[in-house]
Amino acid sequence: MKLELPRLGHRATVCPDGLTAVAALEKNTYDCIIVDLDMPGLDGIGVIAKCKETSPGTEAVVLTGKSSLDTAIAALRHGAFDYLTKPCRLIEIEALLKRVTEKKLLEQKFRALEHQVRRLEGAPRLIGNTPSMQKVRMLIERVAPTGSTVLILGETGTGKELVARSLHDHSNRAHMPFVAINCGALPETLIESELFGHRKGAFTGADDHRVGLFEVAHGGTIFLDEIGELPKAMQAKLLRVLESGEIRRVGENKPVMVDVRVVCATHRNLPEMVASEDFREDLMYRINTFEIMLPALRERIEDVPELARHLLVRHRRGKDADAGIAEDAIIALCSHVWPGNVRELANVIEHATILCDSGPIRREHLPSRFDSRQLVGAARQKPGIMTLRELEMEAIHDALERHAGNKPKAADQLGISLKTLYNKLNQTATPEKAA
Repeated sequence: MKLELPRLGHRATVCPDGLTAVAALEKNTYDCIIVDLDMPGLDGIGVIAKCKETSPGTEAVVLTGKSSLDTAIAALRHGAFDYLTKPCRLIEIEALLKRVTEKKLLEQKFRALEHQVRRLEGAPRLIGNTPSMQKVRMLIERVAPTGSTVLILGETGTGKELVARSLHDHSNRAHMPFVAINCGALPETLIESELFGHRKGAFTGADDHRVGLFEVAHGGTIFLDEIGELPKAMQAKLLRVLESGEIRRVGENKPVMVDVRVVCATHRNLPEMVASEDFREDLMYRINTFEIMLPALRERIEDVPELARHLLVRHRRGKDADAGIAEDAIIALCSHVWPGNVRELANVIEHATILCDSGPIRREHLPSRFDSRQLVGAARQKPGIMTLRELEMEAIHDALERHAGNKPKAADQLGISLKTLYNKLNQTATPEKAA
């Protein structure tokens, strides 16, 4: 086995007795151990018991010349994966190791699904038909089939994880795990263990062997959200993983090869962080092979009605979802600047569905900051001389208030077309451009 298993693609460690095997298990992690039942120092059953305690993810195979049913049952009761009798052919061992590999792949997929099941609610959809969103879709279609590292930029709440998921689903890794982690949500002392895993006893509180998220994502995609929050020490370790494809579990010396596609995201300005020495320049260039910039919601106000209806269907889960959103509520939503982007819109729609038991959502179901009277009152209380744009918007809000949010009637009163009214409202939601 020492000579032949490496030829078949396996790494083999040979131990002369049971105690040496246990010591090896305490230093490194193995996918499988093959043990004899009769060994000096510690027999095979004892090694299996220690293995399950130290490294529960390692499978055990018993190889013995005693083809007794009792010994086979004893080995299986102690957690052995299978039982072979000597003499056995190499092809039998090869087939058994293949089964071990297949089992570990299934467990890996299960862990990834378990990790994501609370996050996902159906297939991801990028809502919106503005030119900026059409460009995002085009970039996803072009880069998804490649293995390139992608950096997604955009303000908080713009949907960066949704883009990462879409990249995964349109790649040749779609059948493998997609694992997301927020780098800014973990304590600095735990992030290495979370990403790369650890051995039992590697540090205080490490009561069990833990598989890191890079291993969980093996063959698939790992999404590192808010990578700008990654501590400097971890930035160096991540760079090494990206360049070598090897991870090292906390408390282990043996590297583990992983095959993952890395997608990163941040709302931070990485060049500024590099200039202030808060982010490694070499890592910035390594993760920025391909860049996708997500627009803020205020830059695509035309997508708000469609987004709002999509979120309404999701929150109502089909119950009275066809009732939709009334025109006065749509006007209020399109008049908002949306500093919290799509995440804020989702919260607003959830707030409205709680207040609106049935029928369409109206302006009164929205949070108080969407009250048109407050908007008009705020404009009137501004000190000094009002600009033409402010006067224009005050007239628009007055007309909308007078006609209870009826946009066609408000446009008739103002002597403008319905399209012009929409454009004026959209311009209000993008004050930076108007300035």
